Amino acid sequence: MPSIITFQGKTPRIHPTAFIAEGARIIGDVEIGPNSSIWFNCVLRGDVSSIRIGARTNIQDGTVIHVDSATPGNPAGRPTIIGDDVLVGHMVMLHGSVLQDRAFVGLGSIVMDSTIESDGMLAAGALLSPGKTIGAGELWIGRPAKKLRDLNPQEIAANQMGATHYAELAKVYAAS
Repeated sequence: MPSIITFQGKTPRIHPTAFIAEGARIIGDVEIGPNSSIWFNCVLRGDVSSIRIGARTNIQDGTVIHVDSATPGNPAGRPTIIGDDVLVGHMVMLHGSVLQDRAFVGLGSIVMDSTIESDGMLAAGALLSPGKTIGAGELWIGRPAKKLRDLNPQEIAANQMGATHYAELAKVYAAS
């Protein structure tokens, strides 16, 4: 069973069509949208700020999502906001970041207090350091990540097919 944990009076809100796999831990101020999927052994910890996940987004196995605490200059802290149709690969670490619609984060990557715009892609194993922005349709690679090039329309379409695949696979798991 997944663990859905209330923290300081805030209980995760999970759309009834979302799939939450066994072993997932969802804590505090977290909202998960329709047809999204949180896969095995993920941790989403909305304890000192909020986590918002849109529709048809997948958070793959072993990913950790956290937020940043309030500071004197930022009393709300830094939430993690993830849009619709986003692909987050296996074993990703996301911290206080924004992933706009159709963003792609490759497996084993780290995203720290940054933004990935729509159709932007962070390659597997990359490190996006604080304050960076991957522009719409850009591919960034490396540690620290740097822009390699713009994605072509076929690559953007392939990423979108991946999001659709995971939304369908989640339905199969939920039905079994």
